[in-house]
This record gives sequence, structure tokens and C-alpha cells, in this order.
Amino acid sequence: MKGKGKKESSKKSGSLAQSLMSKVCKWVKRIVVFFFVSTILVTFLYRFVPVYYTPLMFIRCFDQKMDGKEMHMDSRWVPITEISQSMVNAVIVAEDPHYLSHWGFDFYSIKRAAIRNLKNGKIVVGGSTISQQTAKNVFLWPDRSWVRKGFEVYFTVLIELLWNKERIMEVYLNIVELGDGIYGVEEASNHYFGKPARRLSSSQAALLAASLPNPFEYDPAHPSSLLYKREQIILKKMSYLGNVDLNAKE
Repeated sequence: MKGKGKKESSKKSGSLAQSLMSKVCKWVKRIVVFFFVSTILVTFLYRFVPVYYTPLMFIRCFDQKMDGKEMHMDSRWVPITEISQSMVNAVIVAEDPHYLSHWGFDFYSIKRAAIRNLKNGKIVVGGSTISQQTAKNVFLWPDRSWVRKGFEVYFTVLIELLWNKERIMEVYLNIVELGDGIYGVEEASNHYFGKPARRLSSSQAALLAASLPNPFEYDPAHPSSLLYKREQIILKKMSYLGNVDLNAKE
């Protein structure tokens, strides 16, 4: 009788475990399906709707509060037709020279950056494309973990599939961080030069692009010798590049 009771108890335990596992699997499937459906829908929506706010903007506000500063988030969305062509040229030569020819990832630049970082024993240069930076800033948080990087890859693929190069550039130029609480080239242009982004000169566009690696350290309105050198390099490359046609890949 005791043996039979143990067998029945074991069967019940096994049945309960299977039932629990089945429920867990169902919920996992639902979560996965919800994630893919929702992210695809949101990404498709952003193909047409301005991106006024990003997770980074709110994180920076929190950082300001923690540092005892007044919270501010200054950003002005403008269509890409209201942004100087020089600004488009400048960020391409400064951040992503192969922007029009890749599908979200520049493997040559990634490899080159990895080699340099290994030689220096720390991250001194990045290999992220404009598409990757846009995906990260629109959907994710600033972090160097592999989990965040994995999501970045996913969202980069999504925007490359659902947006075109012009739209990716438009979003990037409107949300990129260009100072403490300053987002987008329209706001940055007004803040540093007192003019709208459509009137930026080649030199001013190059200065803004040159400050991108560290927008908290560099002041485009009062460039340091290092920022000035970066500006001259960018201007030289811009002269070789000419005006970029963002629809050339389509």
C-alpha cells in the first residue's frame, strides 16, 4: 500500500510539473510573439511619425537630477528638407563613410575598431554605423552589455528593412545628442550658432559632426584645438565626397 501511495504521489507531482511547464511555455511564446509584433508595428509607425522623445533623453534627465542640475530636454524636430545638405555630408564622413552601401552594419569598420581596441586594451574607437546608432537611441538604453548589443542588432535590421536611408538619416539628425540636454541638429544649430539647421555652413556642420564622439566635452561654438583639427579633417573629406544623394541606394 505504501509503495502504491508513493507511485500515485510521484505521478501527481510529475503531472503538476508538466502542467506548470506547459503554462510557462505558453506564456513565453505569448511574450515572444508580443515582442516581435509590437516592435515591428512601432518601427513601421516611426517610418512616418516624428520621434520626439527617446529613452536616452529621459535617462539624461534622470542623470541631471542626480547631479543636482536642473532637468532640461531641448529638442526640435524638423524634416530632413529643413536640414543643411552640409550636415548630412558631415555626419556621413565623420560617423559612417559607407552609409549608403551597407545594410546596417559596416563589418570592415567593426573589424578595424576591434583591432584598435584590442591593441589599446580598452575601447578607444567604435564601429557602429549611423543605422546602429539610430536603432540604439530610438529604442534602447546606453549600455555596453551583450544583451543590449543583441537588441541593437535586431532593431538595426528592422529599420533597415522598414525605413529607407533618407528616413534613417532624418531620425538620426533629429535625436542625436549634441550637448547636455541638447538633441538634434536643429536645436544644436540654434544653441551654438543662433541659426536654423537649414542655414548651417559647411564649417559649422563639420564642427557639430566633430563633436559627436563626446558632445559633453566639445563646444562647437568655441572649438578647442582638437575639435578644430577634427573639423578640418571632416571638411577635407567632405570636399572629396560631394553632396550625398540619400535615395541613391533605392
